[in-house]
Amino acid sequence: MRVVFAGTPGFSVPCLQALIDTDGIEVVGVVSQPDRKSGRGMKLTPSAVKQAAIDAGIDLITPEKLRDNEEALAWLKRKQCDVLVVVAFGMILPKAWLDAPAIAPVNVHASLLPRWRGAAPIERSLLAGDAETGVCIMQMEEGLDTGGIYACKILPITSVTTGSELWFTLSPMGAELLVETLPKIAAGLQPEPQPEEGITYAKKITNEERIIEWSKPAAEIDRLVRCFSPRPGVRTLVSGKWLKLIAGQVMTDSHHISTGQIVAISEGLDIACGDGSIYRVTELQPEGKKVMAAADFLRGAQLQAGDALP
Repeated sequence: MRVVFAGTPGFSVPCLQALIDTDGIEVVGVVSQPDRKSGRGMKLTPSAVKQAAIDAGIDLITPEKLRDNEEALAWLKRKQCDVLVVVAFGMILPKAWLDAPAIAPVNVHASLLPRWRGAAPIERSLLAGDAETGVCIMQMEEGLDTGGIYACKILPITSVTTGSELWFTLSPMGAELLVETLPKIAAGLQPEPQPEEGITYAKKITNEERIIEWSKPAAEIDRLVRCFSPRPGVRTLVSGKWLKLIAGQVMTDSHHISTGQIVAISEGLDIACGDGSIYRVTELQPEGKKVMAAADFLRGAQLQAGDALP
């Protein structure tokens, strides 16, 4: 089976590597997004998938766009692939690309479709308080994650699951399911249409969403912290400086004061939240400093019960 792979971030690499390591599958080409500036020095850096393709010696292209790009389409057609596998590529594929593979264009999507179609399914499932998520192998079509489903695998979400744990679990899970499913697709497996009920959309995460609103219930704030811990993190202002929250817990006791006020300073930083709930910050990162226990931070911070956070 000849495969062209399209992907960009580190999440995609286990799928690419699984294809490379599987007998009977030949990865004949890789498509990834162009180098982007990153890091403190804002240097041009190749995507994780591009680097993996270079390391494996696989022919690679990194087009700025696919639509109306005849050169990139000609490259794809020369590959004469049986399957086009797409994993977190980050670009919309034109119909000409979807029509190019002899068997099917296949996507590895990190949710249980039709729930959380779109850009940020991992984050949205955790922020929404879903009890489970998973990965789906789907047939691609022109709609946004609307294609039929070949196979799915479920992963529970617990009260302590973090976004990074979901990321690093779903990625290899998707890779395993992909190499299990591709031979079945080649043998004639047909995708099942997605249900019409239960459709939700996972819009991109904005920077504003990662600034804590203490008027929200503590359970919701806890999911927010877990979703983005340790990077990129969620923030709140303390004494005019940003404080990144790394870990915490919802407390069983309640309050009757304004949200955002410090309830107590003991084993952590207890803050009044919406619905009378309390969130205890146990690990944090002050602006320009390393991650530390909240108790260590509080020993040097001029904070006391009754102080208000914005």
